[in-house]
Amino acid sequence: MELLLLIPMAIVLVVLFFYLGWKLNSKLGKRSLTAAEERSKQIISDAEKESNNLKREKLLEVKDEWYKKKIEFDTEVNQKRQKLNTLEKQLSTREENIEKKFDLVIKKERDSKLFEKELQNSKNLLDSKLTEIRKLETEQNIRLEKISGLTADEAKKILIENMVNQAKVDSAQLVKEVHDQAKIDAKKEAQKIIVQAIQRSAADHAIETTVSVVQIQNDEMKGRIIGKEGRNIRAFESATGVDVIVDDTPEAVILSSFDQFRREIARIALETLITDGRIHPARIEEVVNKVREELEEDILHEGENVILQLGLHSMHKDLIRHIGKMKYRSSYGQNLLQHSIEVAYLTGNMAAELGLDINLAKRAGLLHDVGKTVDKEFEGPHALVGYELTKKYKEHPIVINAVGSHHEDIEMEHPIATLVQASDAISGARPGARREPLEGYVKRLGTLEALATSFEGVAKTYAIQAGREIRVVVEHDKIDDVGADKLARDIAQKIESEMEYPGQIKVTVIREVRKIGYAH
Repeated sequence: MELLLLIPMAIVLVVLFFYLGWKLNSKLGKRSLTAAEERSKQIISDAEKESNNLKREKLLEVKDEWYKKKIEFDTEVNQKRQKLNTLEKQLSTREENIEKKFDLVIKKERDSKLFEKELQNSKNLLDSKLTEIRKLETEQNIRLEKISGLTADEAKKILIENMVNQAKVDSAQLVKEVHDQAKIDAKKEAQKIIVQAIQRSAADHAIETTVSVVQIQNDEMKGRIIGKEGRNIRAFESATGVDVIVDDTPEAVILSSFDQFRREIARIALETLITDGRIHPARIEEVVNKVREELEEDILHEGENVILQLGLHSMHKDLIRHIGKMKYRSSYGQNLLQHSIEVAYLTGNMAAELGLDINLAKRAGLLHDVGKTVDKEFEGPHALVGYELTKKYKEHPIVINAVGSHHEDIEMEHPIATLVQASDAISGARPGARREPLEGYVKRLGTLEALATSFEGVAKTYAIQAGREIRVVVEHDKIDDVGADKLARDIAQKIESEMEYPGQIKVTVIREVRKIGYAH
């Protein structure tokens, strides 16, 4: 019974709770729906505001960009307008110039026509004057024949006889002058023979190279010379100005430089450093400076010894120093000091044979190449540099002229200058005196003579003075004096374009006529 009552009650309670839940849920749903609607309206409102803001920003950006483009366009238009205005001005100026030139051409045409007319009138006037002059000449000749009583042919005959007689007198005088000149030439030829005889003398020659070899005890020393990361060898090269070559050559280090004085400093300094054993940048700089000072003193002593050796005196100290510098200079591989001493002896010997001043001759021979020791004080060929240097230290005028003229840069004023030139050629001409093998020397002379012989009208060629001069004898009936001058230039140009040679080559073209007579 109770169970039956509980069931309806439970059903009623369930229904009641269901109803209450349904009511509660309906109220809550309405509230959430309302809140959602309000939230959506708020979101839509915010979105509209943000879109309006973005729209306004984009409109502002577009307006700014439009203004920029407008300014650029206006600037470009203004520039083009200015260019057009400039071009218009130029065109108008050119038109004005063309009009002026056109007017000038028209004026010149008028002037030329007037000038041609005046020229024609002048020509007609000259023709009439010439006719009158010829008529007067004829009348004058007739009057002269009447006055002199001679015809024109007879007067010509008398005039020719007088000219022949005068020519005989002049020819006799010319023969006398030629005879006197022949005596002078004979004396010069005798002197030339003496010079050629002296050229046969021989002397030793020193051939210099561009490298020096320093011997070391073992190859471990090479590492000490190079130093850590090469700092020692860099410091040594910087202090001496010489390239140091450390290669696989056993127990040897090579020093390379064209400047013999620097190379000698480097050689002595490196040997001192190896002997001392202390090799580092500070010690390297100290030793190099000390060796340089010692060699500077040695240069002066060397110059003084040469002066004493040649028996010279009263020379300026700075000039003596330049002589000492010759020890560390070379000319085509020939030691300059040995070359200058040899030239001094040769010049002195020739001067003694010819009765000239021996001391001045030796002095000029010794100083002839002193210009090669000057680095920056003077500019120009070494002969002119030596000329200025000896003039600066008040040498004798004969010595100054000989130094400046030994390569014919200035005119020779004394026979000693000629002797210095000959001695210089002798010293450098001998095969082996300079760095040129005998085969190359002979081949160069043969090429030089063959090149000159290739020209038409050349009879003989002689290469002399170690190839510094080529003498060309031409056939007198094929080449005249004007042609000889042109031939000399043509040969010189061909030598320049086809040969390689040190210094310069003088081309001398000789054209002569010889007539021989015999008295029995």
